[in-house]
Amino acid sequence: MPTTTAAQGSPGSTVLTAEEREVLHALGCGLGDAEIAAVLALSEQVVAERLGRVLGKLGLRDRAAAIVHAFDCGLVVPGQGPRGPVPATVAGGRTRTVAGPRLRVSVLGPLRTTLAGRVVDVGPVRQQAVLAALALSPGRSVSRRRLLDDVWGREMPDGNVVPVYVYRLRKILRLGERPDSVIRRDRYGYGLVRGVAEVDVLCMEDLVTRSAEAERAGDLPGAVRLCDRALELFRGEPLTGLPGPFAESERLRLTQRRVALAQRRADWLLRLGRHLEAITGLSALALEEPLNEPVAAMLMHALRRDGRRAEALAVFDRVGRRLAEDLGVAPGEALLRARRAALRGDGAGTGRGRAGAA
Repeated sequence: MPTTTAAQGSPGSTVLTAEEREVLHALGCGLGDAEIAAVLALSEQVVAERLGRVLGKLGLRDRAAAIVHAFDCGLVVPGQGPRGPVPATVAGGRTRTVAGPRLRVSVLGPLRTTLAGRVVDVGPVRQQAVLAALALSPGRSVSRRRLLDDVWGREMPDGNVVPVYVYRLRKILRLGERPDSVIRRDRYGYGLVRGVAEVDVLCMEDLVTRSAEAERAGDLPGAVRLCDRALELFRGEPLTGLPGPFAESERLRLTQRRVALAQRRADWLLRLGRHLEAITGLSALALEEPLNEPVAAMLMHALRRDGRRAEALAVFDRVGRRLAEDLGVAPGEALLRARRAALRGDGAGTGRGRAGAA
């Protein structure tokens, strides 16, 4: 039976050949034309021609859209790499497979690095912070001076500590025989070799982009599912325990990113009438962010819409006390509006019986 793929949910999808499918799979795994050509033993011209046919058959505008499609059709799964190797029949009945990135770096929690599916220890925390800085700088080189500033800050070390740490990381993460197979060096500094690593932050951002596209297309259930997958990539506080100004700023940025995603998910759930799910998620988020007024206000609105005015007002009282005790400030306008709406009972009870609506 021939191997096929089709754009899910779009009528009239065109069937791809096995050769076109393997090129799409390799592209979705993050490989460039030269890397695809090397893996599939083809010329770059043939790779470009097959990719052109993929774009034409699927009605995709460019390579970025093809990568998104590879994830959409389940050929490649964000955060998990390829969903198994894709077999391709070649002359003589032999088969070959297209491998996805063998190195995976996860920073949405404690740093976790896997090499060919095996968890590896990448050394002391500053060495981990160097790897994290490279992983979070995709497609560009990071200078030695920048790494010193980002990882050590004012605690500037003596000697050639950056080259030493990079050397150690290269040894630990070596793919094949080449010591520079994972971390490259050029005149601008250091960077991860293109196509060898999968970073969970990039997978998360891809899912966020796709969820926004689903919202614009009017597919709110699909947007929620994609947002759920993005949030599942968070495994705790990002970059837990890693030192340096860069890790600290990224920790704050990614934590705020997670809160914003959770709020966006709750908004979509409320628009779908799935109030109970929205309330459950917002209640957990409010416990994590007790001084976050927008989160508290959104929770109050969700409770009010579900006919739970007393609980909504209790949230206002609880957050108001924390703001006064911890920060010495009064509730802001967002919380005050939510309180006024709860007192008036605007929309109260409209969500009863619709929590499971799709």
